[in-house]
Amino acid sequence: MDSDGTQDARGTQANPVPRPAGPPRIPAMPPGPPTEQAVPPRPDGTAFLNWLRAPRPEALPGVWRFGYRPRPVEEPELTPTRQLLSGALIGLLCAWLLCSLLYNGYLGSFWLWPWFALAPDSWTTGRGGAVGGAASWIYEALVFGLVFIGLGRIGRWGEIWQRFGPPAWHQAAPVQEKLPDPQEDPAEWPQLRAAGADDAAERLAGDARAGLMRDVDHARISRAWQGVRTGLHPLATFTGAVLKDGAAACAHPSGARDLTSRVARHDLVTGQVRLGATADDARNPYAYRGAGLGLGPDLLGTSLLAVGPPGSGKTGAVVRPLAESLCLNALAGRAAVVVVGGAGAGLGPADAYDVVVRIGNPDSVYDLDLYGGSGDPDEAAAVLAEALVGDLTDPHPSGDSRRSTTVLAQLLGPFRAVHGRFPSVPELRQLLDMAPGPWDALRTGLQGSGQESLLRELDARERQARQPGDVAAVLADRVALLDRPAFAGFFDTSGRSRPFSLTSLDHPVRVRVDLPERGHADASRMLARLVLAQFTASVAAREDRSLFACLVLDDASAVVTPEAVRGIQRLRSANAGAVLTLRTLDDVPRPLRGPLLGATGCRMALSGLTPWDGQDFAEVWGKEWIEARDVTDRQIIAETPAGKAVHMLRRVITGKAPTARAVTVRQVERERWSASELAHGVPPGHAVLSLTTVTGDHAPPLLVDLRG
Repeated sequence: MDSDGTQDARGTQANPVPRPAGPPRIPAMPPGPPTEQAVPPRPDGTAFLNWLRAPRPEALPGVWRFGYRPRPVEEPELTPTRQLLSGALIGLLCAWLLCSLLYNGYLGSFWLWPWFALAPDSWTTGRGGAVGGAASWIYEALVFGLVFIGLGRIGRWGEIWQRFGPPAWHQAAPVQEKLPDPQEDPAEWPQLRAAGADDAAERLAGDARAGLMRDVDHARISRAWQGVRTGLHPLATFTGAVLKDGAAACAHPSGARDLTSRVARHDLVTGQVRLGATADDARNPYAYRGAGLGLGPDLLGTSLLAVGPPGSGKTGAVVRPLAESLCLNALAGRAAVVVVGGAGAGLGPADAYDVVVRIGNPDSVYDLDLYGGSGDPDEAAAVLAEALVGDLTDPHPSGDSRRSTTVLAQLLGPFRAVHGRFPSVPELRQLLDMAPGPWDALRTGLQGSGQESLLRELDARERQARQPGDVAAVLADRVALLDRPAFAGFFDTSGRSRPFSLTSLDHPVRVRVDLPERGHADASRMLARLVLAQFTASVAAREDRSLFACLVLDDASAVVTPEAVRGIQRLRSANAGAVLTLRTLDDVPRPLRGPLLGATGCRMALSGLTPWDGQDFAEVWGKEWIEARDVTDRQIIAETPAGKAVHMLRRVITGKAPTARAVTVRQVERERWSASELAHGVPPGHAVLSLTTVTGDHAPPLLVDLRG
């Protein structure tokens, strides 16, 4: 079995997933995945087995689950160390003094009456009639022990033992995990054994012990096993593939089993990538403080918006790790990813992707399908119109994408009926300008073909072109941005190039699109809108939605449009998500800032944010009820000469006048993070992040250290 069922979508077997875009390489055989400390695995596979058997308890949204130890929800009330030690010492001295007074008889002998009343005379009378005997010593030790226990509880000796004694040492020391039960050991593949595939389970367990299995192999085979459980593949086919290839079974169509390098920590059992750690800050909930920050498809399925100035870490600390994680999940057959950014933006090496589209680079192997692989003229017109005029927000009718869609549909339908394809960029520009030669040729091709409805489309286009405010001129100007010598070999529709279409997201494909931002900034923004529009349209039309599809857009400036916001809102139901980054919210039209923040479930404000951007985040994060304490110090006025003398002596010793402190506690409603705090209170390398899962669980805004 060469796939897990999610790699071959219905009706697309004729277009297999492209091979990696980089030069072919022979994959090395490292014995296991990188561990939490990134220690090179040993040849015997011990590191991989330890990684696989590590605990991953259920945790709050965004918590890095690998080796996580849950914390209490509420912060325990801890006595200050100085106060705790002084109280314990006073309790010890009081206990010693009380026992000394009792033993020497300074407090009388009342404490001995139970001994005289209950014990036999032979126990209570020693030599010379005095109280004595070994039994009396036991009674005295019992009384003194009760004294020490009582004053020890008052002095909180138990808390000192827990904080500084052996329990604290054991808590700080690494916990040695117990060997799991063979029936529950994930390295023994108990789910396969329970289904009767003992031979396949033994082969996989042997490869794991021999160091031949990686974390990607384990995730990929687990994904294939899900296809067997759901009835997509026969058990015999899966078992045969495992017995034949072992850890290399059910391979990705590219043949790759890992990435050549990794820049972040990944846990493919949970699908998380670690982006840092939650700061140990009083503004964070106690259960999150100090925990690792991990994001996975359960959070990216609600989409992520990251806003921060250049140099704040958007690309290096957020986009690159997320893109790498999605590529690893694609190799495991669990995701499809499209990464869009400027050429040289540092989005990963070329061999980490199956397809790299370098628009404007003559050495690019792949081209981009301008029409998204659609065969419907109306659908293609809607997507293309969104890319061409989606950023025109002025009240002029030319900014209406619906009118633009109508104009393009009036041209694409007749052209496809005559030529069997959609027009290229120069041809589309000529049709929008109604150049006499191409226009007459198109009309001649339709005449006598029985396409009267399409002829009426051309007639309607001619009538609208004579009216003032026709949008065809605006569309022609936008198409002219792509009709440049640098793009002469791109957007070809004649079949001579290798165009990539986002309809391939039924496969676990890894795609990177490099935009020509240098020298063609307007064209790059238009192409980014085109990819976003094609992505939202393609994932909604997928037949197989078991694959998680994600679009990573490194710079979403001038990309957010009303239709784009509506498309992002629909991604969650299609098992898809988007990662968008912005330098500032000023790149988004004011009427769309609130809807954009509302459409994304995960919102990140990086350090260096402007106060007006912080205000938008503060509004969407809302307010919470907190307990506010108002402390008032009032000077004490002495009325008597003795009191005045005491106050004077106290002022000489302490340097302060005697005061009485009054504390007022009240419930107030305040912003979770104010605009001023977001602008000036987030340290460099940090960010404030709120999270929402696809199931509706959410985490409040957290201060996270992206370098932790």
